[in-house]
Amino acid sequence: MNVSIVIPVYRSTVLEELATRIHAVLSGLPETDYEVIFVDDASPDPQVWAVLEEISRRSGRVRAIQLTRNFGQQPATLCGLAEARGDFVITMDDDLQHAPEDIPKLLSLTAWDIVIGQLDRKHHNLFRRLTSRVKGYFDRIILGKPKGIQMSAFRMLSRTVVDGVLSIRTPHPFLPALMFHVSQNVTGVRISHSSRREGRSGYTFWKLIRLFSNLLINNSSLVLRLVGNLGVLFAGISFLMAGVVVYRKLAHGVSVRGWASLLATELLLGGLLLFSVGIIGEYLIRIIESSEGKPTYFIRRRTEGRRP
Repeated sequence: MNVSIVIPVYRSTVLEELATRIHAVLSGLPETDYEVIFVDDASPDPQVWAVLEEISRRSGRVRAIQLTRNFGQQPATLCGLAEARGDFVITMDDDLQHAPEDIPKLLSLTAWDIVIGQLDRKHHNLFRRLTSRVKGYFDRIILGKPKGIQMSAFRMLSRTVVDGVLSIRTPHPFLPALMFHVSQNVTGVRISHSSRREGRSGYTFWKLIRLFSNLLINNSSLVLRLVGNLGVLFAGISFLMAGVVVYRKLAHGVSVRGWASLLATELLLGGLLLFSVGIIGEYLIRIIESSEGKPTYFIRRRTEGRRP
């Protein structure tokens, strides 16, 4: 069995230990050939690339790729998938929160197209856990994620799924959406989740918002439909209120009062109109970016591992 391990890297300080532990696990599996692909997403510290070069020089099973700028975890992972040669590809984080010792658990389920690590206990902060819960709800609605499956970056994809994902061109890739579009043959396996050794997550508030917008706008028309339904609802309410005002004036001679409520209504409708125009504009921007066909990432340099 040929296995590829894809690891997007950004400011990691535990790469030596990570590579050593992966080698210890996979070298002990019978009839398993493997490679490890590190994708440096333009880490600001040049020492990161120096470490990757040294690891690659020592081991013929390790390859390192450096991107020209920080494209983000999703494009960096796609870059690794494009370089992977294995029949099965495992993706994992670079901070040892995903234990390499859990890799055999994923490899024991090769009958499935997609195997996702189910974290025993998430060692994220409260904000990250809350946003993950909200995103998980939308994952089920938009992506058709099976109920009971928890998303994580520690997952195994079959070669069929990897090839299918790479055939889809999008300027804002969201890997779970691409995976579930190719196959719904998915299962989960319980794995451990360790605390971060040092530093903090690269997912800032605005990066999480951008990732969530990619889920909503790039992979569904849910927001557009919601805005359309709100427009119909408020139009119906407006027509009803106008009819009531006209009826009261003609039937009972009641004059129109309430400038404060009128102004509040105007502001509400004006805000909804501007919000709707912004949503439509965002969809148009994504359409234009898709038609331009810009590559998702650019590679600056790479190392080639030497077979031992």
